[in-house]
Amino acid sequence: MTIKRHLPWPLLTLLWAVAIGLGAAVAVWTYQLGRSNLPGLQGDASEQVEALSEQVKKLSSENQRLLSASNASQNELKIAQTAQSQLAMQVKNLEAENNRQKEDLAFFDSLLPTNLGAPGITIQRFKAELAAPNQVRYRVLVMQGGAGTQQFAGNLQLSITVWQAGKSATINFPESNSADQARYRLAFKYYQRVEGLLNVPEGATIKAVAVRVLDRGQVRAQQSVDL
Repeated sequence: MTIKRHLPWPLLTLLWAVAIGLGAAVAVWTYQLGRSNLPGLQGDASEQVEALSEQVKKLSSENQRLLSASNASQNELKIAQTAQSQLAMQVKNLEAENNRQKEDLAFFDSLLPTNLGAPGITIQRFKAELAAPNQVRYRVLVMQGGAGTQQFAGNLQLSITVWQAGKSATINFPESNSADQARYRLAFKYYQRVEGLLNVPEGATIKAVAVRVLDRGQVRAQQSVDL
């Protein structure tokens, strides 16, 4: 017969705790030993992370710089386009003013004494051009020559010849019952300039424009322009 002695349970628990602690210590020591045998592993990973972080910072900075440069270039382009548009408008206005001054100079040349001997009402200049497919811009300069001229009172009448619906037609301005007849009245002693816009129905093709100076219903002068 064999007699077995049983250890008290508090002592048994203590022995198990010591064994577990020794096992953990051995595991930690083995891990530290492995890291000490590979000294470059941790250092290389840390250096790579730092290098990548630095590269990301540089790329972000460069991207921000390029974005700022792009925004600045777009702003400069918009400013340049606006300036170019304004310059083109100024050039157009200057050309129009220059042409007008040339016309005025030619008109005042016509008032020299050598030309004052031709009495009567004349259309000194008449210009008509398309401002739109169904719109005409016109300018008329009416003059009265001769010595001792009296105040002239009359009317201006314009006619537009159009091609519409396969046939030719004439549209008169102002119409007999038009409310804007005052726009076409003439009252001057030496000269009067009249200008404006005339509209025709959509789909009508403008062929020619004629202007007449009327004195109590009688034609005193007339001109026409083909378009």
